Amino acid sequence: MCQDCGCNNVNKVEIDGVIYHSHSHHTHPHKHSHHSPREVTITRGILSKNDRLAAQNRDHFQSQSIYTLNLLSSPGSGKTALIERTLKDTGNELKIGVIVGDLETDNDAQRIRSSNAPAIQITTGNACHLEAEMIAKAMKQLDLSALELLIIENVGNLVCPAAYDLGETLRIVLLSTTEGEDKPLKYPTIFKSAQVVIVNKIDIAEVVGFDREKAMINLKKVAPQATIFEVSAKTGEGMNQWYTYLRKMLQKNQAVMV
Repeated sequence: MCQDCGCNNVNKVEIDGVIYHSHSHHTHPHKHSHHSPREVTITRGILSKNDRLAAQNRDHFQSQSIYTLNLLSSPGSGKTALIERTLKDTGNELKIGVIVGDLETDNDAQRIRSSNAPAIQITTGNACHLEAEMIAKAMKQLDLSALELLIIENVGNLVCPAAYDLGETLRIVLLSTTEGEDKPLKYPTIFKSAQVVIVNKIDIAEVVGFDREKAMINLKKVAPQATIFEVSAKTGEGMNQWYTYLRKMLQKNQAVMV
């Protein structure tokens, strides 16, 4: 599986039209029986480098008093819609910037820019996740002094992004009702790493046969540490609770920096 997903063939990343070339091979961060000791060593080296750069990102964000969210989910769960709704409902109250990761196109960044929020698009090509180095390059194109909240919309994937710290303050996993209630059991690693889980598309939960009770049991079993919100980014249902939480986290962050 690792050799087929394309992660090991990354040679360029595009950030808002600027192409960055990589001169080293990328190895997918999974350990399987077919991996040689050399492959495992390379993987550990890549993750070690990423962790070091993530720590630098985190220090930089903290020095700028910026609260950073790493938003993860499978494709189509509604990450961009959630960001758009947050921008629309909070208006000028919150100073938000966005970094968007996708394999191809800048469609999501264009959607976010229509809300007058600064947005930088990272086009990863074959890479099915964002890395700390990509974030370090992308944030240079944002005026961080004008922001208090940075939202990183990761590539749609419930596997690879779990291994990569980007320097975020908060890791959020989005689960949509259309995916079924067993996603936390199938992909436990990413849910275990989340401080927040947002269950999206609750407006169509009954239509798609989503078993809420079972979903909550699964989430609390796999991710007991996570704060859970049930929302509809489309209708706005439940979003006020999310905004209240977000404001509280930003207030705490500002208080710490004073």
